[in-house]
Amino acid sequence: MLAIAGVVTSLVCPVPTAAAAPGPAAVPATYLVGLPIPTDAIRDEQWQLDLFHARDAWRVSTGEGVTVAVVDSGVDAGHPDLAGQVLPGIDLVAGTGDGRTDPVGHGTTVAGLIAGRGDDTRGVVGLAPKAKILPVRVLDEENRYDDALIVARGVRWAVDNGAQVVNLSLGGVGKSPALAAALDYAFARDVVVVACTGNISASSGSDVWYPAREPGVVAVTGLERQSDTLWSGAITGPETVLAAPATGLTGARPGGGFWRVQGTSFAAPLVAAAAALVRSHWPDMSAADVVNRLISTARDVGAPGRDDLYGFGVVDPVAALRGQVSAVERNPLDDDAAPPGVAGFGAAPGHESSDEPADDERDQIGAAASGRSGTWAAEPAGDRNPGMPGGLVGSGALVILAVLGAAVTVRPFVRRRRRTG
Repeated sequence: MLAIAGVVTSLVCPVPTAAAAPGPAAVPATYLVGLPIPTDAIRDEQWQLDLFHARDAWRVSTGEGVTVAVVDSGVDAGHPDLAGQVLPGIDLVAGTGDGRTDPVGHGTTVAGLIAGRGDDTRGVVGLAPKAKILPVRVLDEENRYDDALIVARGVRWAVDNGAQVVNLSLGGVGKSPALAAALDYAFARDVVVVACTGNISASSGSDVWYPAREPGVVAVTGLERQSDTLWSGAITGPETVLAAPATGLTGARPGGGFWRVQGTSFAAPLVAAAAALVRSHWPDMSAADVVNRLISTARDVGAPGRDDLYGFGVVDPVAALRGQVSAVERNPLDDDAAPPGVAGFGAAPGHESSDEPADDERDQIGAAASGRSGTWAAEPAGDRNPGMPGGLVGSGALVILAVLGAAVTVRPFVRRRRRTG
């Protein structure tokens, strides 16, 4: 039995010092025609790759040449499964550093699901294993942020530094004009933005979180493990665009380890990876056409057409890469209802000082949190159908199950400040 973190709104645990990792090995000739032979339990645990028929997708695209920004808690670039995959980024929390350390683990897990190395037979491999990760740290040591302005700055920085896809596994109940303007900035510069819809908790309400509900953002809800059933902890609603697996996922943990996670935070990067595959295969394709291709080829599992539970359906990377989809002139997710420069696809503001709110007008993303998690559980490392504890609350990183041979010491966490995905 291995240690499991309590059900909290954040990934928090002591992080062992990362050992020096070797550089990426040469890509074997069989890389594009099949999954590596699984030689350890971790690779076997990645059931989502079979669900997405990853080996078929990799015959067409591996995400090479595409940069995906992970606006999150930082990324552990020293993790063996991310060695050589993580570009120098930025740390907007500490004010120094390049974002390639992660005191929490959330961003590292997200990055591994997107672009974990596929040139070996051990550890986690991402759905777009040849994409590069641009880490943008906006979450503090408690996996939270005080003000959405820091997220807005992170989005702008990512766009200005080459991101073609931006993943936002965070959010809250409020709305932010500064973040809306930053999203417009991304849209006008041909960037695909993906965000999680959020997770049900006593304090979050039932509305899709912001920024996922911003027009133009690909809002991703979560499914149960190996099922088309909506995960019971996932928020969904009319703004939902796509669905992807959110439970029983095994991810990279800072320091070279692994854990099992669940939450819409981990559904979103699977869609971001699918976007990277498409952008890699068609380097000149517009962001609007990438989004249109993802939603047009999604596997419809709810009511016919778009519905409030699954959006357009479950993302299907192979269909997105092989399907016949007509070009569009604009992102089909833009409802053209919001005023330009605030939401939707209006003129993109630059770095004007007007984006800076007054001290008494800080962007109220998220809700005040209080209390302490009291839900604990343990699972066998090799259990292929883990039963997750009930009473799940909080953010996209709800449960962490260590899948290493040694136990991980985890402390209960008192939630403070704003919510993250």
